[in-house]
Amino acid sequence: MTAAHRAMEQLQSWPNLVSGPPRCAVGEALFTAECEVVHFHSGFAADLHLTRTAIERLRTELRHSTAIRLTPGSAWVTILLDCDSDVDLLLTLVSVALKAHTGAPPGPLLSPCTWYRPAVPLQSGPERTVLELPVRGMMPAARRAVGRFLAHGPRAV
Repeated sequence: MTAAHRAMEQLQSWPNLVSGPPRCAVGEALFTAECEVVHFHSGFAADLHLTRTAIERLRTELRHSTAIRLTPGSAWVTILLDCDSDVDLLLTLVSVALKAHTGAPPGPLLSPCTWYRPAVPLQSGPERTVLELPVRGMMPAARRAVGRFLAHGPRAV
C-alpha cells in the first residue's frame, strides 16, 4: 500500500469529505460541499487546493519541506508522498485547506489542479526556476527521486 493510499483511506473517514472523480478525470478526488479539496493522481503525490491566500500566508513554512511543490499562480499545492511524515503533512494541510474554504466568499471558477502543469519547488529568492525533468524513459520512482533530491537553485546557462 502506497503512502497516497494510506492518506486517502484516512481522509475518507473524515465526516466533511466525500470521494469521487476529479474534474481533471485523472485519479481520485475528495470534495467538500463547496469544492474539490484534494486529488490523488498517482500513488506518490497529491494535489491540494490550499487557496492562494493560505499559500501566501504559509509560504515561509512551506518552502522548508522537500515534499512541497508549488505551481506559480495556482491555488493548488503538490505534495510528494514517500513516507508517513509526508502523509502527516498532507493531513495537516488538508485541515488548513478546509479552514481556508470555510466561509470564503465564492470566487471565480475553480482553478485547475496541477496535474498537467510543471510544479516547481518553493524558493526563498525572487527568481524562480523551472526544473525540467525528462519524462519519457524515466521510471516514476526515478522521477520522484530526481525531483525531490536535486538542488533547485538557479540553473547555470
